[in-house]
Amino acid sequence: MTALARSLQLRGHEVTIFGIADTEARVRGAGIGFHRIGAEDYPAGALKKLDARMAQSKGMVTLRLTMERVRDAARMVLRDGPEAVRAAGMEALLVDEVEFAGSVADHLGLPWVSIALIPPFVPCDGYPPFWFGWGPGQDWARRFRNRMGIRLLSGMAAPVFREVNRQRRAWGMKPFKRPEDALSPLMQIAQMPEALEFKIPGKRPARLYYTGPFIHAQQRAAVEFPWERLNGRPLIYASLGTFQNGSAAIFRTIAEACAGLEAQLVIALGGGLDRARLGKLAGDPLVVRFAPQLEILKRAALVITHAGINTVLESLAEGVPLVAAPLGNDQPGIAARVKACGAGVVVPWRRLNPKRLRRAVLRVLEEPRYREAAQALQRSIREMDGPGRAAELIEQALQLDGR
Repeated sequence: MTALARSLQLRGHEVTIFGIADTEARVRGAGIGFHRIGAEDYPAGALKKLDARMAQSKGMVTLRLTMERVRDAARMVLRDGPEAVRAAGMEALLVDEVEFAGSVADHLGLPWVSIALIPPFVPCDGYPPFWFGWGPGQDWARRFRNRMGIRLLSGMAAPVFREVNRQRRAWGMKPFKRPEDALSPLMQIAQMPEALEFKIPGKRPARLYYTGPFIHAQQRAAVEFPWERLNGRPLIYASLGTFQNGSAAIFRTIAEACAGLEAQLVIALGGGLDRARLGKLAGDPLVVRFAPQLEILKRAALVITHAGINTVLESLAEGVPLVAAPLGNDQPGIAARVKACGAGVVVPWRRLNPKRLRRAVLRVLEEPRYREAAQALQRSIREMDGPGRAAELIEQALQLDGR
């Protein structure tokens, strides 16, 4: 969101991000205005505790924790949002698709646009729900499976919608009956490039637009890295992001899978583990707490990832193929898209072991088609300035003048 905000700033707009205490330093450090909400529910340090719970989870446990987190955040946003938006003098809102601040905009009579940072929600049974690692397909059996998956997720999200609808009724507004009711009536913008989306025949929603990764490299904080320890061999970069990085066993599996290869493994822990907890790792990989990811990816031959949207898009923006071991939430759906595009191999976490992971790594390293597919996606990403295009679309939707 800071990258999108920066593009809007460069076009002459005043932008404020509303967030909890733990996000303020990063937002202000990126040069974006900030307005704190949730002081009662989310004091400083709260985010670290929430992330610690998520770091150890996988599969449906991750989804359940996420739904709880979304419900609690929605309650806070609906309570604190109206006063905060009035105080900041906002004229329009941009709402993360997994949040529910669109109801705040409706209550205040403000126009708003949905922003999908993960794969966008498409109300069509031709698209697999992105919490599942299903590939595309239009036969009746797959469409029925998709409908059942959507029904399951809707059931798990019911507490969230009850919370939102309780407040909407209190404001005299119609309750949401379907998930798509929570999307902006003006426009839905996805940072995922269209080239990564499933090739599903038929029309997509007219108000859905794909752009490209929201990245501004200059907004990243500098990260120290021992560049002198890189030995010139093909570089394998492994990261489980910043949410689900608490499993020492997975990092050990990655190290064992890559031990003895004619490559150098670099593991970024993402802040979830202390290096000492891992002990001695097979193959003696280079392990760091955090890595300057954008710079590392320019040198990487392969990325091993949990298929978090940021790492996937940043890897593909550099034409780097992937081995994905999705752990939960939207990651299975993102991994399925990578596989469908031919830019990587997926190893389900339930089947993850050193032998399977090693086979996947060797396959991607040795078969040129994976890098060729990743480079094709790289070209499509470079053809479109993601945050810049999104800013143009926002101006169109909100009828704003830009530079």
